[in-house]
Amino acid sequence: MTGDLARRIAEELAVEVVAMRRVSGGDVAESYRTELADGRTVFAKTHADPPPHFFETEAAGLSWLTDGVERAEVASSGPVGVDVARVIAVAGDLLVLEWIDEGPPATSTEADFGRGLAQLHRVGAPTFGRIDGRTTGSRALPNEPTSTWSEFYAENRLLPLAGLARDDGALSESSIRRLLRIADRLSTIDAADEPAALLHGDLWAGNRLVDRRGVSWLIDPAAHGGHREFDLAMMALFGGFGDDCWHGYDDEYPLAAGWRLRVPLHQLAPLMVHAIKFGGGYVAAVDRALDACETLC
Repeated sequence: MTGDLARRIAEELAVEVVAMRRVSGGDVAESYRTELADGRTVFAKTHADPPPHFFETEAAGLSWLTDGVERAEVASSGPVGVDVARVIAVAGDLLVLEWIDEGPPATSTEADFGRGLAQLHRVGAPTFGRIDGRTTGSRALPNEPTSTWSEFYAENRLLPLAGLARDDGALSESSIRRLLRIADRLSTIDAADEPAALLHGDLWAGNRLVDRRGVSWLIDPAAHGGHREFDLAMMALFGGFGDDCWHGYDDEYPLAAGWRLRVPLHQLAPLMVHAIKFGGGYVAAVDRALDACETLC
């Protein structure tokens, strides 16, 4: 397998592979630190049987975020505190990215990341969802373009997840009915009318790397246009981001009043994904999020 992969990488990059080492990362793809004859080190990952457009979608998301960072730098007349792994090659079952040498965070890393993420969100997205409409995530959730957040979150997240949960028996009928009622009332929730932000879409701590300079990098996106509070709710769900990150974000791009009350609403989608995949305590977590959401609607 490694020999075949090395040949594929060499063909795509037109340079010999001199060494490969398996590295951790991701739950569906195999990843390798790959050293090239021209002195470069790259990150390569492959999938034995990828769904349609699997790596092309990830590559498009990374390129979209890279463009967003560049636009944020122009708007701020200087660097922002976040970078994005650059795509070197993508071909069906293969994705090659630049290698990021990880290191310890600097004193300013968390605050810089918060400000940088805020700047990235502020550059905006052309639509809620994705122009290409491609699905993202382990459950291939749709990203059909919509003009409002409430329509996007209902039609592309909550309703498809309700269907998957029902099909898999992951949630009770009572919980699914509650979810459907919330999806129907999203347009009544305060702050639902913010413009589309450019989102990472799966921003847990494992998808933020810190390099040897203390600069934060984004990897493995499920990029789309959405409500900026979604990225922040995902960050809060599993932790791993310091207080300075949140302060830095709010200093740069203050959140609308009552955003903390809406955190369970934005966490509802990722919690449902985990309940469908893993069951256990995530089922109870979905019900707690539903309780909190019903006070908003």
